Amino acid sequence: MLLARQRFLFLGLVLLASCDGGLRVKREGDPCSDNLVTLRVEVVDAGGGTVRDAIVTATNVDTGHTITSTTGEKGVTTAVNEDIGEGLVRLTATAGSKVSAPAEVTWTCDECHCNPAPDTVQLQLNP
Repeated sequence: MLLARQRFLFLGLVLLASCDGGLRVKREGDPCSDNLVTLRVEVVDAGGGTVRDAIVTATNVDTGHTITSTTGEKGVTTAVNEDIGEGLVRLTATAGSKVSAPAEVTWTCDECHCNPAPDTVQLQLNP
């Protein structure tokens, strides 16, 4: 009987030793999810009214990577996102012959995401 218990204990230890890292725990909520961080860009005219269908261009000054988007019904786009990369990003807006002065945003990155500072920009078209 004692010999049978020793064999069972030995077999259990062999099986345990063959595991590759022990127990696996499923973690809820991945801090590095696929949700991209975005920049809110609002385009306004000289009077402060929002401008629909304005073209917003964001260019990373260091890499030249560019994201172009169009404002929606409320004069806002959130298409500029962390894919633009780390560093200084210059933004401009155009609507017909009207152009905005450039604005700059600095993106800083950690192990999961890049974040803009500031996180909201308003571009005003020239009169």
